Amino acid sequence: MTFRYIGIDDNENKEVINNFSILIGHLERLKGVFKKMKKKYYFVILFLVLAIFLSGCSGGGIVTPANDEAKIENVLQEYFLSISEQNWSKAKNCCVYGSQRYYATCTMESLINNMYQLYSVITITCYMDNVSVSIYGDFADASFHITMYATANYYYDNQSGYMIYYLQKIGNNWKIYDNL
Repeated sequence: MTFRYIGIDDNENKEVINNFSILIGHLERLKGVFKKMKKKYYFVILFLVLAIFLSGCSGGGIVTPANDEAKIENVLQEYFLSISEQNWSKAKNCCVYGSQRYYATCTMESLINNMYQLYSVITITCYMDNVSVSIYGDFADASFHITMYATANYYYDNQSGYMIYYLQKIGNNWKIYDNL
């Protein structure tokens, strides 16, 4: 696969691709490790991977019209609601096809589906608040606070923190493409 990001020079693009390739390699190795672990540890590590996928940092920005800001907040709410409902096709539809966020969602779907081999009931609940949006033409970033709860049978874990997601306007819709 080849990835190229608009507005990133070749050296930064190579670094992004290299980091993404390293992440995929680590995830492939984790699959083998998961098979050998006890069920409790498997769930804890999986949830930490989920938290890493959804992690980021916050930032500032420019004041923009409320219409696009509302659309951006709505797509983020829809994305996290889809994750909570485990409606993976709807969650992937909130992302730019082929983007890092799209593939991270595919990986999350695969990991959760693998967990169903060990657990009969898996729930994920995501709450997002304190959204701050900055729009730069057809690109935007949104920083927010998120709280995630996950259960698998009798195991329970939660994480919370501030994140930043990057979005791109495609046609009249905003889609998530990254969260670095």
